[in-house]
Amino acid sequence: MLLTREQLQERLFALHRASLELVKDVSLETLLERIVSTACEQAEARYAALGVLDDDGKLSQFISVGMTDKEIKRIVHPPIGLGLIGALMNTETPIRIPVIHDHPRSVGFPSNHPRMVSFLGVPIRVGDKQLGQIYLTEKIDAPEFSADDEMIIQMLASFAATAIKNARLYEQMKQRDLTLTRRNVDMSLLNGIASTLTSSLELDEILNKTLGLVMNYMKVEAGDIFLLEEDKNTLRMVLHRGQAAEAFWTRNIFTVGEGYPGIVAKSRQPMIGRQLASDTNFLRDAVVQAGFQQLACIPLISGENLMGVMSVATRANEPLDERNIQMLIAVGAWAGLAIENARLHSNARRLAVLEERDRIGMDLHDGIIQSIYGVGLGLEGAQLMLNEDPQAAKERIHQAIGGLNQAIRDIRAYILDLRPRQLGNEGLLNGVKRLIAEYRAHTFSEVNFTGPESDLKDLPHSQSLALFHICQEALANAAKHAKAKNVQVAIWTTNERALLEISDDGKGFDTEKMHSSIGHGLANMQTRAHAVGGEFDISSTLGEGTTILVWVPRIIGRVIN
Repeated sequence: MLLTREQLQERLFALHRASLELVKDVSLETLLERIVSTACEQAEARYAALGVLDDDGKLSQFISVGMTDKEIKRIVHPPIGLGLIGALMNTETPIRIPVIHDHPRSVGFPSNHPRMVSFLGVPIRVGDKQLGQIYLTEKIDAPEFSADDEMIIQMLASFAATAIKNARLYEQMKQRDLTLTRRNVDMSLLNGIASTLTSSLELDEILNKTLGLVMNYMKVEAGDIFLLEEDKNTLRMVLHRGQAAEAFWTRNIFTVGEGYPGIVAKSRQPMIGRQLASDTNFLRDAVVQAGFQQLACIPLISGENLMGVMSVATRANEPLDERNIQMLIAVGAWAGLAIENARLHSNARRLAVLEERDRIGMDLHDGIIQSIYGVGLGLEGAQLMLNEDPQAAKERIHQAIGGLNQAIRDIRAYILDLRPRQLGNEGLLNGVKRLIAEYRAHTFSEVNFTGPESDLKDLPHSQSLALFHICQEALANAAKHAKAKNVQVAIWTTNERALLEISDDGKGFDTEKMHSSIGHGLANMQTRAHAVGGEFDISSTLGEGTTILVWVPRIIGRVIN
């Protein structure tokens, strides 16, 4: 039966009001329910349904009106897209029939399905794409749906298409916003880790900050870090944060391949335990007894090197998010790098201490010890002169007292800043002349010196200090080992070098054996020359004497071939 003009106008107004309601709510689930309810009212149908297609054109949602939840549960299975539903999914035009069973595509109803006779189906389309369909059955107070019903539902389907598209766009925007928010959180964690790496090279600080950031990101109650020891087979827990510390510390050592930490260390892959109580690989009963349900364990890797293992544990039953696990893997690489850098820094500091100790020993040997040795030579000479020339012996003793006082001042200088002060500000030439004067005073040997007329003021202090100490060591060797009667000291320069040569007529030695049994003094001279970019050479003949030649660059940093 056709509608009167007034009835049609009333239904159009009602449809218009319904369409305004549709666009108000952008929640897709609520929107679909409103569409199917509106269709049921407008077409005066006993039952109505709305099917939604996924991106592959398959039925993904089916929302019905007119049946109770109990009736729906009694039906053997939900619609799967066969029969008239399948026919409507593959057409652009409505299907309106008085008797469902008379249609050639009809396949009947599943068990416990209500009796339905009349049918009206309208596709919901946007352009060439079908989004879903509206199904209406059992026209109230009429044997079948009318052409006016079809027209009204087609208009509703047009409104519904726009509303569904907008709702989906809104859902996509929400999902993108959620993804962006998560990425911001992830970036915040990574930025925090990066800040930790760049702000400190202290291992304890790096471990504490990294674990704290991870626990806050994962929202877990506890976490710990195991580090691989030097034997490459033992994992020792070095840090725990959070709750139930006693439970976690009851088992703080694992071997590679043992328990969660050991398995992760061996495989270098993350490991997730979601039911710790029944997991035979989890060997920490006290942690389970403390109520912890889940644990995530990741390797801390730097390049090809395993640094350790990090674990986070929670009492919650909600499964750990896979996205969080992927973030943990990234953090593991950053943390592994930080741990290796901290260890390298610690080793570098330890090496610097050893090098400083060697330098102090070298300075003490070349400076104070040699000075004291010179005083000793002077006292030996005074002892020999006591009977023959008491006055000269007294002068030697007076000089020895002055030398000891100087040694005391030098020792005090080392205590204050660990650096020798013997060269002072007198310049290289004056310093060498003082060494020669002390040598003459303490021995019975003669020293001849030749050098430039003016002091080498353009020679860097480090080069001058190196030549000064080498000269001091060479003169001490000439007196102590060579027993030389005559020593020649010469300093000269070229445009690029300052050169020092010390020759004596002492015992000499076999240079072939020098490299296998090189003394501390000779090693110091060689080290000092190389430290300032210079070279050291020594030649000696048994019974004839020794010559030492050393040169240093006149400009710091210059390499001379």
